[in-house]
Amino acid sequence: MKLARFLHKGRVHQGVYRDGLLLDEAGEAHDPGAVTWLLPFTPGKILGVALNYADHAEELGLSRPEEPALFWKPNTSLLPHRGTVRYPKGAEFVHYEVELAVVVGRPMKRVKEKEALDHVLGYTIANDLVARDFVKDTFRPPIRAKGRDTFLPLGPFLVVEEVEDPQNLWLRAHVNGELRQEGHTSRMLYSVAELLAFISEFMTLEPYDVLLTGTPKGISRVKPGDVMRLEIEGLGALENPIEEEA
Repeated sequence: MKLARFLHKGRVHQGVYRDGLLLDEAGEAHDPGAVTWLLPFTPGKILGVALNYADHAEELGLSRPEEPALFWKPNTSLLPHRGTVRYPKGAEFVHYEVELAVVVGRPMKRVKEKEALDHVLGYTIANDLVARDFVKDTFRPPIRAKGRDTFLPLGPFLVVEEVEDPQNLWLRAHVNGELRQEGHTSRMLYSVAELLAFISEFMTLEPYDVLLTGTPKGISRVKPGDVMRLEIEGLGALENPIEEEA
């Protein structure tokens, strides 16, 4: 089931996406192109994992982490499907990162790896944008580079009860219709279950917390005027234009 939230004629709706249409609470159908998309749910904590694909670490010239390299994304960085990303003035190297986002469904504390996926509510697409101009060697990963407003598009759906294996999904990123990035979740260094078990050993995860699971090789510059379209098999497509910040 693909759950969505959207605004139409001044009213917020929670519905499902089916056969190319958005169906609201009353079963009324809406054209996806005629609504304002909202985040499909209200996230709690947002945790990211850096360098979780070996090929991405290699393209950055960095060594593989000995354990999951975690970081935070602030909730103020969130942006829905079709929302506009604000490009920082003066920045020269901003890039997308297509990532599988895992949404927690029930509390997790010291959960074993073999039981971790039982605590997952669903999955969605994340674009973990980075202004690499602000990446410094002293502290990694830097909040200034990854935590900017609008630097975490998320959506368009919360997909529940449809993903049989989160380690068997293709990820792709297009910019202005050109394929720029492609990878497969089977190539993660740490699987979704391993990550959830690792984090829940020292931190309680709660319903609607979000885990960003890393990006494969294929990052490249984007600029104002570009349109990013990120796709994950079975989860739809997350699309966002870019404009220079005022």
